[in-house]
Amino acid sequence: MAMLSYRLGLRGSWVVLLQTIVALPAAPGDWPQWQGPARDGVSSETGLLKEWPAAGPKLVWKATGLGQAYGSVILQGDRIYVAGDKEGASFLNALKRADGKPVWTAKLGKGGAPGWGGFVGPRSTPATDGELVVAATQWGELACFESASGKELWRKDYTRDFGGSRPEWGFAESPLIDADRVVVTPGGSKGAVVALNKKTGAVLWQSEQFTDRAHYSSVIVEEIGGIRQYIQLTAGSVAGIAAADGKLLWRATRKGETAVIPTPIYSDSMVYVTSGYGIGCNLFRITETGGKFNVEQVYANKVMGNHHGGVVKVGNFIYGYSDSKGWTCQDFKTGEARWQEKEKLKKGSVVFADGNLYLREEDKPGTVALVEATPEGYLEHGRFNPPDRSPEQSWSHPVVAGGRLYLRDMDVLLCYDVKAP
Repeated sequence: MAMLSYRLGLRGSWVVLLQTIVALPAAPGDWPQWQGPARDGVSSETGLLKEWPAAGPKLVWKATGLGQAYGSVILQGDRIYVAGDKEGASFLNALKRADGKPVWTAKLGKGGAPGWGGFVGPRSTPATDGELVVAATQWGELACFESASGKELWRKDYTRDFGGSRPEWGFAESPLIDADRVVVTPGGSKGAVVALNKKTGAVLWQSEQFTDRAHYSSVIVEEIGGIRQYIQLTAGSVAGIAAADGKLLWRATRKGETAVIPTPIYSDSMVYVTSGYGIGCNLFRITETGGKFNVEQVYANKVMGNHHGGVVKVGNFIYGYSDSKGWTCQDFKTGEARWQEKEKLKKGSVVFADGNLYLREEDKPGTVALVEATPEGYLEHGRFNPPDRSPEQSWSHPVVAGGRLYLRDMDVLLCYDVKAP
């Protein structure tokens, strides 16, 4: 396996920079970006129901008029933000968190369905810092709005402005807001990853040394060896990009097939990735010595071949749906399967909160199940079938925040009370 390392210089200047580039903390109960505050699908919620009633948790409210899309919702303060296609275009919607009523709607850009299959609407999830909201369309139109009013502040186009090349099914990455910047992956020869000034949209850097084509995974931000960096997975590799200037810090060749979708997971100087179409999963150890980063593959196997729906790490275990094998618990450090179950619940997405996995089937009836996050086996503590199912697949990931469970299904958003009495 080909590896690439990058030697750093002027380490003292990095220390000063790291003092200014810090992640914005999310308030309790907020879910301000894709996969939550830490971008890992893990909620910090406590005091939630450990068992669901036979009919499922209580439905608090239902919102409609979101438009067609596969992205999830985000929550900050008293607002919810969600994108969707309606009336031939893509829009960003702001809703009241208390009851789902609309606050404002702003046009994102062109609507429609890139690629074959007729999958209409944005694939990505917006991001907010409380003052600004950024969102992207399936065509690579990225726009920034005032969260209070919906006023547009700036916009960019992945292909026109950055030389990006649209993947078969459109751009699906969810933008990252990291302190003073917005980070996205248009892909292409000019640089796969781009950092923008979040207030103006001005380009801060483009990763000239990392030029993979974009696929469908979303970038994460971590600090390894004292250096803040963005980690991205493509169909060609896994790589770490310096947050300060876009330099390539490390890269491991890893060939994906057709559509590489799940977001990477970082823990204890190791990066875990998985994808479908027969590829499986890999764990890489990233080390830094004397300013030089090195990559070592710990394992590669097919215990977890996650097409989409994502995986979460809870303790020392990875949980998610593995194609042909079913819902899976995998030992993070060894790669071995602890259990696999494909009869009780079909393929879908996952999020973790307060000791349990919230699993959502993608196909009708779109069953949602509460399953204990334990390596001892598949232990279910309730399930229900949400009402008003669209004819489309439920690819929007569930969100658990503020004692509520949010399920987006195309035009409809359902809010459930999952707080224990």
